[in-house]
Amino acid sequence: MTKAVLALNAGSSSLKFALFRIDPTDTPASPSHRIASGEVEGIGTHPHFRAKDASGKVLIDESWDAHAGGPDAHHGPMATLMEWVGEHLGGVELMGVGHRVVHGGPDFIRPVRITPDVLAALSALTPFAPLHQPGSLAPARALMAQRPDLPQVACFDTAFHHTMPAVAQAQALPRSYAEKGVRRYGFHGLSYEYIANCLRERAPRLAAGRCIVAHVGSGASLCALREGHSIDTTMGFSVLDGLMMGTRCGHLDPGVILYMLKEEGLGAAEVETVLYHHSGLLGMSGVSNDMRDLHARAAHDPAVSAALDLFVYRFVQEAGMMAASLQGLDGLVFTAGIGENDAIVRAAICARLQWLGVRLDEAANTANSEIISTSDSTVEVRVIPTDEETTIRRHVMMCLA
Repeated sequence: MTKAVLALNAGSSSLKFALFRIDPTDTPASPSHRIASGEVEGIGTHPHFRAKDASGKVLIDESWDAHAGGPDAHHGPMATLMEWVGEHLGGVELMGVGHRVVHGGPDFIRPVRITPDVLAALSALTPFAPLHQPGSLAPARALMAQRPDLPQVACFDTAFHHTMPAVAQAQALPRSYAEKGVRRYGFHGLSYEYIANCLRERAPRLAAGRCIVAHVGSGASLCALREGHSIDTTMGFSVLDGLMMGTRCGHLDPGVILYMLKEEGLGAAEVETVLYHHSGLLGMSGVSNDMRDLHARAAHDPAVSAALDLFVYRFVQEAGMMAASLQGLDGLVFTAGIGENDAIVRAAICARLQWLGVRLDEAANTANSEIISTSDSTVEVRVIPTDEETTIRRHVMMCLA
């Protein structure tokens, strides 16, 4: 019977997954063998389940009647997924399940087996990530009820950044807040860990040097890597910080929030909605947070053009901060949806980073080559697709070894 590890990346209404074959001689560092991957969307309303095998062949594409909403919304989809893995991919024996957990707080700095006590401790961190933590824990809670003997591992988006020096973690607030855990944590750590491992294999010089990794998707951040370790990042206490994003504001003067509260009379929930869901590219353009749509409109819509300009401007500002933390720069890596696929944005960013020694090879960039800098560029620029699920697989195997 084939042994396998299931990697889960859950949101409030969606559940992405990847299933990996584990051979008898495999170690956490072994190359991954993906059997299938897919997503359940519309959790709590009308779930839609799609999955493909490693070659891209569609294995299932089905919808079904709505499951219950609320805190138990993931129970039905998890049961459906587990049944499909067991029956439709016959001969697969799950060794364990890994979960992407958004926040590990100050204490969870490495992957950990999930127990009822661990789940309770992670639930207590919900005030640090109120829109993300409940969804990332929901599948673990459902599986604990359905398959109590199946090992589960929590893999934290914050853990990779625990190597940041104390000065990079600090907030300039009264010490009482730090004692409550209010500090800079950083996120997208599973992605950054994957890229750091790739650099060790593909570009040892960059891995041993000073590198900015840009995880640029709907959510976006930068990470300053020195010798493969995070020493600074643009997201801080929350996933709102740093870069301008699809619907999130990024770095914001706290006075704007005070204005919303005092002058506009907004409540905390209303402010939260504005900052998380109605800002960023969507808020500025007034039409979309999809880069493809925005590029198509930019030539004839000044608001869209202004939104794209600010997106690039803010990226370059934050990249300058990361370069200052590194005290120089040897490499820049683009990853995630926009970083991997949007040559227009990459070109605009690299043009504004020429002062750092970046020289773009336009043909390589248009072709989405891995190395998109010229031979005389003092900063090597790469495009490397991320794979957070492979990082989760590695963490599960580490914990089960």
